[in-house]
Amino acid sequence: MTNTNLSNRTIIITGASRGIGREIALRCAREGANIVIAAKSAEPHPKLPGTIYSVAEEVEAAGGKALPVQFDVRDDSQVEALMAKAADTFGGIDIVINNAGAIKLMGAEHLALKRFDLMHQINTRAVLATAKAALPWLKKSDHAHILSLAPPVNMDPKWFAQYAPYTITKYGMSMLTLGMAQEFRRYKIAVNTLWPKTIISTAAIEHEGGGAAVMAKGRTPAIMADAAYTLLSKSPTEITGQWLIDEALLAQAGITDFEPYRYLAGSTDKLMTDLFLDG
Repeated sequence: MTNTNLSNRTIIITGASRGIGREIALRCAREGANIVIAAKSAEPHPKLPGTIYSVAEEVEAAGGKALPVQFDVRDDSQVEALMAKAADTFGGIDIVINNAGAIKLMGAEHLALKRFDLMHQINTRAVLATAKAALPWLKKSDHAHILSLAPPVNMDPKWFAQYAPYTITKYGMSMLTLGMAQEFRRYKIAVNTLWPKTIISTAAIEHEGGGAAVMAKGRTPAIMADAAYTLLSKSPTEITGQWLIDEALLAQAGITDFEPYRYLAGSTDKLMTDLFLDG
């Protein structure tokens, strides 16, 4: 197993102003990485914490270098400008993390088409858009990774019965990953997905109506950050084209005690398995 320090590596993280994206940013910053915090949140949200600027301050305090960039992943010109600015600032691009996401768990009958378009653009299409825009610099890196927060493709009809539109936009991310891993293998660019075994208790989950009862059945974003760090520390030729689960990835690295990641410390309640996973 090969591990590579992320010091001075340039990592672009979409949707990094809060939640899992922020946690990954801080985890990599502690290793001395250059973090590009790319998100829409430049002004404080009335109900959700975090902006690109507040996370940038946290990244610098953690030991990394920060570049906050307000952008919309649906706008191709903004995506291209983001990559150019990141490369100009830090001298290149090593890693792209597609963390930004849109969700609406609603069936085909009642979901507004504009909401489907939003999910498709922010979930599926963004994986292709960021990869295409970053590719010229990723080809030059000796440690190139593309990581998308997306699930294994599980064709059990239950994952389509109530919210097929959302499901296919997440599976689209995973299928693009599989394809790009093969296509970009000749450039030694690793392309993988990462998904949590249990729900991740974030402010967004609480804001979307999950409430305290659901939050108590999840883990903190730190487990996803540690799993992402474990993966991104590896050589790009070691793992590519894989749909990875945080718990399994950490277990392979020798971490088997997951209790410290529990959102509600000391609780013995059964944790809630995340969407698209059996068991």
